[in-house]
Amino acid sequence: MRILLIGSAYNSLTQRVDAELRERGHPVAVEVTPRGDDVRAAVRRHSPDLVVAPMLKAVVPRDVWAEHTCLIVHPGPVGDRGPSSLDWAVQEGVDAWGVTVLQADQEMDAGPVWATASCPVPRVGKSDLYRNEVSDAAVAAVLLAVERFASGRHTPRDQDTSPGTPGARTRPAMRQEDRRISWSDDSTGTVLRTLRAADSQPGVLDRLLGGEWFLHGGHPELRLRGRPGALLATRAGAICRATADGAVWIPELRHRTAPGAPRACKLPAVTALGGRLPPLPVARDTTWSDIRYREDGAVGVLSFSFPGGAMSTDRCRRLLAAYRAACRRPVSVLVLGAGRDFFSNGIHLGVIEAAADPAAESWANINAMNDLVEAVLTTTGRLVVCALGGNAAAGGVMLALAADEVWCRSGSVLNPHYRRMGLYGSEYWTYSLPRRVGTAMAERLTQEALPVTAARAREIGLADRVVHCAPSHFTAEVTLLAHRLAASGRVPARLAAKRAEAGRREAVTPLAAVRERELARMRRIFSDPDAPYHTLRRAFVRKERTAAEPVVTDAVAAALADA
Repeated sequence: MRILLIGSAYNSLTQRVDAELRERGHPVAVEVTPRGDDVRAAVRRHSPDLVVAPMLKAVVPRDVWAEHTCLIVHPGPVGDRGPSSLDWAVQEGVDAWGVTVLQADQEMDAGPVWATASCPVPRVGKSDLYRNEVSDAAVAAVLLAVERFASGRHTPRDQDTSPGTPGARTRPAMRQEDRRISWSDDSTGTVLRTLRAADSQPGVLDRLLGGEWFLHGGHPELRLRGRPGALLATRAGAICRATADGAVWIPELRHRTAPGAPRACKLPAVTALGGRLPPLPVARDTTWSDIRYREDGAVGVLSFSFPGGAMSTDRCRRLLAAYRAACRRPVSVLVLGAGRDFFSNGIHLGVIEAAADPAAESWANINAMNDLVEAVLTTTGRLVVCALGGNAAAGGVMLALAADEVWCRSGSVLNPHYRRMGLYGSEYWTYSLPRRVGTAMAERLTQEALPVTAARAREIGLADRVVHCAPSHFTAEVTLLAHRLAASGRVPARLAAKRAEAGRREAVTPLAAVRERELARMRRIFSDPDAPYHTLRRAFVRKERTAAEPVVTDAVAAALADA
């Protein structure tokens, strides 16, 4: 069945629905359609049997939904209506929510229901919730709706007659007035709900150190205390700010620019504040950190969680230091990752864009990524497992492939390519990717630049294990599996084979040569002001539209032939 996916952006949910439908044999076309006229043009181009909109902010024109069945994915239960569904759910602290697949109709979010699914709401940020629990529910509902449509026998229910519908409720778009924090009055719990409901967009507008900033992300601090609203400490690029009864960590800020000015980049809070930030203590023994290590017998777990999966030069270096420290511990299995949400999306495009010299920062960042990946690739004293609880892309996928085994949660989506950002790629991909999937599949993955589900990744050798569990259970499941691996009795033989393979590899394809070859091409891209990478990067981090087309030459095929 020919399916057209339309969306205001090719976001995480659209990517996952795209991959899930393709892997079930449906020919799928995807069009980014931020305006109603774009929707109309896309439908004319593709003449689909069915239109599905996983994330669409535009209104589907009447002439389109009158002639084609258009299924809209709404991130709320049946009867919930409005553009800020998840924002309200998180800010109000609900325990359960849902996703509804409904048919486009005259009134937004009010059409007949084709399928629905429920999901829990853990105490996490809106974007984390959206990419995980909501994504799982949305995929289940979409697949059921598509199956029902294909059967030709299903009649969708009007919302007023759908079982369990408590009555329609249309809520307005959440405005900054609804998100305002009163630091002197609001408890830590209230502040966290407010921050998490705005993560990662649009952020909470606030005044800080004489400027207006959008605050992004929030984590509780249980030890530090101070005058409400005061900045107390920094850690890992984040700032700690006092609430009425405690404190919260805020990892990122975005400066509010004047109307008509380019949108500012979302940055680590300390970086964003720059010279405005007064001298503050660097907290050590605190509740929150973006990198954590824990050890249980023969298993060590080095977990990390970077907003948006973006790994700046500083984050790469700090994670590398933590990794080297973990490698000195007496464990036989070391798990890297194991948290929920993003594993890694590679270099930090926002920090690069905001740098005084983006080309130089690009170079520093890619080298820091390479240092980290090289450390994992050359670890021979223990088995390394990269555990992906969420999505990974570009250099983040290559970081995972450096490990001995790759375990993915069933809801993960992998984008093992660099093409959409106009980059050739690095992180030893020309060695690791063909080694995993073969030269032909490596070329296909990098040229087609399509998302891959965890199940498909397992089929083609990109992953070794799919962990079927809820997002909140992933850490525990991975830890249990790691203990089983450590106790299997196979570790000594695998480590011996790993050391022998490393010797053979260096004799045939030295890693230094791989790195030099890849970085030579990346340096040329970084240093060329006309390279599409610069336009694409700016458009991505500043949320601008661009007509720039990422160009990848036959250098990719040549690199794979040399690998």
